[in-house]
Amino acid sequence: MAKLNIIWTRTADIQFIGILEYWVKRNKSNSYSKKLLKLVTERTKQIAEKPLIYKATDFQDTRVASLGNFSIYYKFNDSEIIISAFWDNRQNPKKLLKILKNKK
Repeated sequence: MAKLNIIWTRTADIQFIGILEYWVKRNKSNSYSKKLLKLVTERTKQIAEKPLIYKATDFQDTRVASLGNFSIYYKFNDSEIIISAFWDNRQNPKKLLKILKNKK
């Protein structure tokens, strides 16, 4: 399978940026956010190369790639990977259910 384009939904992008900003404020440093950004970049490249490598979820056509305290929820087709959520696993899972149910 050829490497696919990665598209972040607005929701996933807002979640990811919010998490990066939170850690910059909390730690008064951007070093953790830089590490997280690097991890996410590497993981999304893996997903683009082999989209079936990570676990399927209960939501139709949605898969999840775990990054310790964080998860990347995505769908894919023949030409692209669509990242539908970037989730901090320490949050209330009911919020995640609402997000994933609204993504077609």
